[in-house]
Amino acid sequence: MQPRDVWLKHPANFLALGAGSGLAPVAPGTFGTLAAIPLVWFLPQSIAAFTLFVLVLFVAGVWFCEYCTNALKVHDHGAIVFDEWVGFFVAMIAVPRTLSTVVIAFILFRLLDILKPWPIRNIDARVHGGFGIMIDDVVAGLMACTILHALLNLGWVPWV
Repeated sequence: MQPRDVWLKHPANFLALGAGSGLAPVAPGTFGTLAAIPLVWFLPQSIAAFTLFVLVLFVAGVWFCEYCTNALKVHDHGAIVFDEWVGFFVAMIAVPRTLSTVVIAFILFRLLDILKPWPIRNIDARVHGGFGIMIDDVVAGLMACTILHALLNLGWVPWV
């Protein structure tokens, strides 16, 4: 079954497919992450509330992605991009929301998600199901967040 046939049949599929952003014919992960950018502006301002909200999204995402994987009968289909949403949000934890930080977080997250350096590649290869789909992007988001915080602390991010 193709993602387009599945995406409106259940709300979990709709969300797992990034509200349709994962249906882009090329680079669905990048388009999925791009779709998450406007959403970051509406997330809670408090670091604690933001982090808790992202944790809730992670738990929900495990279920959404597992449900959609079963519906598509393909593990981690490219159209499943809710993990990119959550990974990008993780990259933005405790980061001031400015155009420059959002762009840098996007670039760092996408590079790490695409290149899959250690330990992301190991996690991606060994952990399966909805949790496996989500956790490698969360680790990429944590790595991007760490790098972004280092850049901020060094004063290397313009327009903050």
